[in-house]
Amino acid sequence: MALKAGIVGLPNVGKSTLFNAITQAGAESANYPFCTIDPNVGVVEVPDERLQKLADIVIPNRIVPTAFEFVDIAGLVKGASQGEGLGNKFLAHIREVDAIVHVVRCFVDENITHVSGKIDPLGDIETINLELILADVDSVEKRLDRSRKNMKGGDKKYAAEVELLERIKEALYNDKPARSVEFSDEEKLIIRDLPLLTLKPVLYAANVSEAEAGDTVGNEYVQLVREFAEKEGAECVPISAKVESEIAELEGEDKEMFLSELGLSESGLNRLIRSAYKLLGLYTYFTAGVQEVRAWTIRKGMKAPQAAGVIHTDFERGFIRAEVVSYHDLVAAGSMNAAKEKGQLRLEGKEYVVADGDVMHFRFNV
Repeated sequence: MALKAGIVGLPNVGKSTLFNAITQAGAESANYPFCTIDPNVGVVEVPDERLQKLADIVIPNRIVPTAFEFVDIAGLVKGASQGEGLGNKFLAHIREVDAIVHVVRCFVDENITHVSGKIDPLGDIETINLELILADVDSVEKRLDRSRKNMKGGDKKYAAEVELLERIKEALYNDKPARSVEFSDEEKLIIRDLPLLTLKPVLYAANVSEAEAGDTVGNEYVQLVREFAEKEGAECVPISAKVESEIAELEGEDKEMFLSELGLSESGLNRLIRSAYKLLGLYTYFTAGVQEVRAWTIRKGMKAPQAAGVIHTDFERGFIRAEVVSYHDLVAAGSMNAAKEKGQLRLEGKEYVVADGDVMHFRFNV
């Protein structure tokens, strides 16, 4: 599934350093604004300990984790909604992602320039949020003009659209994102083709210094970001982009030793990647056989035929049924045959909603 999380933030907050660590794609990183001019895209594996446990049962030839895309987007400055800096590029690129990872600078370093001259994480967040809100105001007002004209023409369906757009506009005028507005299922259909930037879910990555890499609670700046995120119903993940870029270059025992020295059981990137995956509303199901144990990405709420289609369109087109056992039941049973003997292997049809962790085998005919 081509789902993307866009990494955004002001210039010099550590976006490209973090992106390099996540994808090891080698995006240019420098101590001046706009070193990332075009969006860099990298595919990242989702860490999932369930894969190895399934492999211990099946003994496959290979293990294939699931993955999704991170996009490193050019730094934004005040006035971006009016085209300042690389504003037009930023807004165009952010429209193409499904969720936002907002990197906020929460460290002090006199050798690294801050675009506003001081460390102010809430001010940084406000700068970006305001530019996204202003861009959305422009989109909503243009749509409102068209909807009002259509409503005057006698088409009653536009009355509901006008009312909805007015509610969104009011929220934006009060400096609140569009995601703060509650929508019915019918209203979601009305605005699904309206590219609202502040409707996208957000995860805040609080970038701390190397010395604070092992502190999962965070400094005073992190606390401010966490409190702000909680008010939005969002998550804040403290992370040191510089340290993570160093960890990403290590393997095996060297990596474990470095993490141990920091007092960490896993890298901050693993936490960030899982949080971004969750933010995108994604689930993982597995296929497990001698050839491979593999994780597949689906959207929460997806039914069995659509989940099968993630493997191949023929699977969805000719779907007959799915053989399903939950991950926990399979691990507890110790083998597929044992799970079957216990009655834990089920046959599910076209209406079955796939659960996170399902181990599935599809039967189809085309």
